[in-house]
Amino acid sequence: MSMIHYPELGCYLLPGHTRTPVDLLAQARMAEQLGLGSAWISERVDVKEMGVLVGAAAAVTERIRICAGVTNINTRHPIITASLASTASRLSGGRFSLGVGRGIGVSMASWGLPVATNAMLEDFAGLMRKLWDGERVFGHEGALGEYPYLHQADWLSDAAQIPLLLGAYGPKSLELAGRCFDGVILPTYFSDAAVSRSVEHVRRGAEQAGRDPATVKVWAMVATVCDPDEERRLRAIVGRMATYLQAPDLAELLIAINGWERSVLDDFRAAPVVANMRGGIDSTATLDELREIEKLIPAEWFPAAVGDAATCARRWQDQFKAGADGMIIHASTPEQFARILPEYAKIRSVHSVRST
Repeated sequence: MSMIHYPELGCYLLPGHTRTPVDLLAQARMAEQLGLGSAWISERVDVKEMGVLVGAAAAVTERIRICAGVTNINTRHPIITASLASTASRLSGGRFSLGVGRGIGVSMASWGLPVATNAMLEDFAGLMRKLWDGERVFGHEGALGEYPYLHQADWLSDAAQIPLLLGAYGPKSLELAGRCFDGVILPTYFSDAAVSRSVEHVRRGAEQAGRDPATVKVWAMVATVCDPDEERRLRAIVGRMATYLQAPDLAELLIAINGWERSVLDDFRAAPVVANMRGGIDSTATLDELREIEKLIPAEWFPAAVGDAATCARRWQDQFKAGADGMIIHASTPEQFARILPEYAKIRSVHSVRST
């Protein structure tokens, strides 16, 4: 095992599109061996179902925290989500964190589900904590829905050991996270200035709720590719950003919080190479299409860690200087980003961050 432990660093397992979820097992083991504090798992409705992957990651590791980052609050019944979290927490020896989000509008509409409102998210947070502590919930009527009776088990008392995090973009969502969540997960491609503004929103929400702002952890997310060839850079960096820009509403929020020009987004979406794309760009575009797409996106819209190990390490450190409590490495597997860690250790200024 690594002699250096980085509680402030996490990484995504199975970053991006995959057809081989079994790769998660080796990635989880290596992330732990490298000394990272947390391993994060995003959810896609193909071969990246949250419950299965969280259980697998917990089973093959001993120390690293396993985080859902994120799942939707209304694609499972709340009693099932509560049970997933309770099971994962006990299976992992208290190493599980549940990260949730409101969902993508297009996907939610196609599934016949509403996009979660802030009121629904707040209602969800309160309900989860009651269920994790074994409470019997009678006649719940709230923004999340109406439930005659919800209960897991009288002997449960797990709420204090299951951190609840919110994936958030906009100011209102960030302030909500400060009010009633244990942490917030910022999206990929937030500039340093956007991270700083986001931290301010989270801290303000916590203060207004009478909470200690320092107890609400802000996790930044940085797309990282070390010494990439052209194909890897295009697929991991350009393809990922382009896919975010395809998404209605979420792209607009990303543009707004970064202070970028909206007309560039409109031109991007109108370009034939994008408008005629069938599916997410990161999983369907050819290399020639990605080369064409890159020309549509300004260089400053890629606040990622790209280059040699020292360059990537400095980019990570920038996010801490901007105010982040923790940082999640995206777009690379542990094997791909391992060479950055010795360079990061040389400039590391964060020594003790609670890994949630």
